[in-house]
Parts: sequence; C-alpha cells; structure tokens
Amino acid sequence: MDFNDSPEEAAYRAQVRTWLEANAPRRPPVADGDGDGEGAGSMAASKAWQASKAAAGYACITWPKEWGGQGGNPIQSVIFAAEEAKYPIPPNPFQIGLGMCVPTVATFADQGTKDRFVGPALRGEEIWCQLFSEPSGGSDVAAARTKAVRAPDGSGDWLISGQKVWTTGAQFSDYGIVICRTNPDAPKHKGLTMFWIDMHDPGVEVKPIHQMSGGSGFNEVFFEGVRVKDSQRLGAVDDGWKVSLVTLMNERLAVGGATGAGWAEFMEAARNVAGFDGAPAIKDQALREKLADWYVRAEGLKHTRNRTMTALSRGQTPGPESSIGKIVSAVQMQELGNEALEMLDQFGILDDPDLAPLKGAFQSSVMFAPGLRIAGGTDEILKNIIAERVLGLPGDIRVDKDVAFKDMPAGR
Repeated sequence: MDFNDSPEEAAYRAQVRTWLEANAPRRPPVADGDGDGEGAGSMAASKAWQASKAAAGYACITWPKEWGGQGGNPIQSVIFAAEEAKYPIPPNPFQIGLGMCVPTVATFADQGTKDRFVGPALRGEEIWCQLFSEPSGGSDVAAARTKAVRAPDGSGDWLISGQKVWTTGAQFSDYGIVICRTNPDAPKHKGLTMFWIDMHDPGVEVKPIHQMSGGSGFNEVFFEGVRVKDSQRLGAVDDGWKVSLVTLMNERLAVGGATGAGWAEFMEAARNVAGFDGAPAIKDQALREKLADWYVRAEGLKHTRNRTMTALSRGQTPGPESSIGKIVSAVQMQELGNEALEMLDQFGILDDPDLAPLKGAFQSSVMFAPGLRIAGGTDEILKNIIAERVLGLPGDIRVDKDVAFKDMPAGR
C-alpha cells in the first residue's frame, strides 16, 4: 500500500481544500424533521450544498462529462470526500439517486430521458429512490412480486401494481426506479423488467415506517395501477435482472461502512464511568480485551480501505472485497454500542442528547446498527459474495434456477 499522495493527487487535494475553505458551511444546518434529513431546513441546506458542488464540478467527480460530471478518477472522489468530511456539511439525501438510480437511468435510458433527468439530479433539484425490496422477498431481489402488465387499450403502456418496503427516502423522492415481474412463466431471474416512475403519481402511496431510532427513513410503497409509458422502461423486457445488477454493484459502493462512536470514544467513556468495584470501567480486564479486539478490527478495516484507495490511485477497479468493510463495521458498531449501554448502566437508556454521553452516540449506534446490517445487502448476502467471489468457494445450490416463477411456493 502507498499512503502518500502522488504529485497529481497532492495538487488536487490542495485545490479541493482551497475551494472548501471558501465555500463549505461553517456550522451544521438547523436540525428539524426526525433526524433523517427530510425536514424543510435540512433539505434546503442539502440542496443548496449539492448545487454549489455541482457548479464547481465536485458533485459527481467520476461521472463522464456527457453526464455532467468531470470524467475524473475514483481517487479524486475519495480525496474530495475525505476533505469534505472535515466540515459540518448537511445530510445527503442524494446518495441513493446519484449513487445507484441515476447511473442506471444514464446507462439504459434513451438520450431524451438522460437529458431530462441527469442534470437536475446532479444539481440536487430532484431526488430519486430505489424500489427493490418486498415484504415476501427478503434479500432476494429476484423474488419480486410487484407486477407490470401491458395496458389493455393497446397503447403499449404498462400498469404497475404491488408493494415495496424498506425504501429509503421515498417520502421525499420525486422519482424512482422499480423492478417488476413481467413474465411469471419464466424463472425468477428471467421475468423481470425495470422502469423509472414518477413518485408523485396518484397511484403511488408512500407510508413512512417509524423506526426504533426515532427516525422514519424507510418506507412502505404501494402501487395501484400506476400507468407508465414504455419509454420509461430501462433495458429490454424481461431483462431487468441484468439492469438491476448494475444498480446493485453501485449500491455496494454507495452504502459504505458504519459511522459514529468507535473504540476511541468507548475508551474515553470507560475512563469516566465507574465499574462494579468503584474503579474506572477501563480497569476491567474483560472490557479491556473487548476494546483490544475492536481496535484490531478497526485497524484492519482502515487498511482494507487503504488497499482500495491504493487500487483506485493506480487506476484499478476494486473487487468484491469491498463487501468486507460493511459486514465487519456494521457488526462492530452494534457490538460496541450494546457494550457501551451495559457499561453506562441506567444512564444507557437516556436518549436526550444533552444528557447522554457523546450526545447519545452510543444509543444511536444501538438503534441504527440493525438497519445498517440490512441496507446494501444483508450480512448473509455479503458473506456469500465474499465466500464465492473472493475466496472462490462453491456457490449455493439453487433448486429454483429453472422453475417458472408462478410455480414457486408463495414467499420464495
């Protein structure tokens, strides 16, 4: 691994720092909404910051110029993100759209559709969501039961009916991409079609899900005869699995790892909390062993990311080993948060940020970590990816590979 910037990277980092120093916000946006960034004040701040970055060429650095990007390399995007993180930037409600949805639209849609949507999304004027997960499908995207059928009037339009769930940001999204079942006579991976839809269509109903963290970032979405033009189709009919793979590959990179209070914050708290014998909790040998394990894991993750950054710097494409980051960090976030609340005893149940240590960071970790272990692929899915694509182990046996979807048991 090479930890040093090349001369070109150092020059780019200096350029980014100069721009951020002149343009980045100096204080966090006014907190409103339920903590997921959709309140009026937070959303306005987010859109303003996105527009500012887009105008300067920092919104989607690696996008090709014909999409409105700079055609830059991935390490430039990494450098900008690292420098931007030093400032109190507003929430990012554009991550799913710009990281997953719009690249899919730009890859498969016609030129008129790309011209219509890519620019506004890049500038933060419109927000997108990804409509994949369903109540009966679990982590199996190909088990989608939301159906799209041709309109009976011979217009060539499609009618979409069904339900999606765990859709992040649907309540404030303008558009979305949706995977639908169009051929129940084909095996589940071969009878899907992808469309883009208007989330303001009267046939679309969004119901936010109240999470135990207090937020409502996820949603149920219901479709009742939503009419879409055939021009809203992304890719060929019944070839939606191929289209969804493009989205899912982008999702693995966009979701990333866990954030929040880590081993260093835990160690500081342990110095200031009394253990069972009245001595600081940091003196407890069992606790120290756990802390050492978390430190080793954190260092391993850091250097795994450094290998990825080195690959990007050399113009190489990181492989499926990027799945390691989220699966390890999300589990550690949950373990560390749970242990912190146990250590804090009765004070661990406080959720008032003015009274709880680190403004409730450990409490937030406990409440948020389970969702992170699902978003962007469950632990089980990521373990399969690592086993099959990194370690070269045999793939899972699929007894339903050649079975028509209509003949599969309900819930599969």
